[in-house]
Amino acid sequence: MSALTSMRPTLGLARTAAQASRNFSSSASRSVARMIITGRLANEPELQSTASGQDILKYTIGTSFGPKDNRQTSWFRVASFLPEGNQRDYIMSLPKGTLVYLEGDASMRSYEDADGKRHSSLNIVQRSLEVLSRPANTSEEQ
Repeated sequence: MSALTSMRPTLGLARTAAQASRNFSSSASRSVARMIITGRLANEPELQSTASGQDILKYTIGTSFGPKDNRQTSWFRVASFLPEGNQRDYIMSLPKGTLVYLEGDASMRSYEDADGKRHSSLNIVQRSLEVLSRPANTSEEQ
């Protein structure tokens, strides 16, 4: 019992030290949901403008899992706020079926449709995108 009693002050000091070190952090305390997705482009990326005139690059990535006879696919809608330039042009040139590796920030949004039915959507904002391979039939289409 004396061993337990002697550990209590140590645990208290550890908690105090952890709290004190947080006070001196150089970054703000916030929650973040980051996703990593490896999948294929479901369609060619599209450039859309918001009402305020900001350009948004939108595309969908599909990922498949499960055995061939019961394969399931998940679709992830992604938005990118890249400024006009080489990176945005490169992503816009990617054909449907391109295998990509995406890192992005994720958030959930709930909304009610015109019929009063509640829906949820997963929103992903691109942080980085790497092309792993292009579809084999790309040269035939061009």
